[in-house]
Amino acid sequence: MLIGDLSRCTDASPRSLRHYEAVGLIRARRAANGFREYDPETVTQVRRIRALLAAGFNLAAVATILPCLDDDAEHLQMCPDVAAQVRRTLGSIAEQSEELMRRRQEIERLIGS
Repeated sequence: MLIGDLSRCTDASPRSLRHYEAVGLIRARRAANGFREYDPETVTQVRRIRALLAAGFNLAAVATILPCLDDDAEHLQMCPDVAAQVRRTLGSIAEQSEELMRRRQEIERLIGS
């Protein structure tokens, strides 16, 4: 499958796919003409990458978590590295949430609500 096909199947831009390849999250073979060719299984891999990114993980975290996903499911095996990464991400989300709440309260105070 060519990069355009993979892009259409996953809603990931070709630029994102090239970046995922550059950081080692997916692999491509090169055809004789230099085009990238992806295995059909790459569709699942890219969908998982995108789901993890949408959940708030960065690419470094995705690289840690991806090997711990079951082949036939979207569930994580909580190996120690994954558990630590998940805890860090949850902590970061909690901090961001608290900061947003503080800012909201400050804005409400300023406008007298």
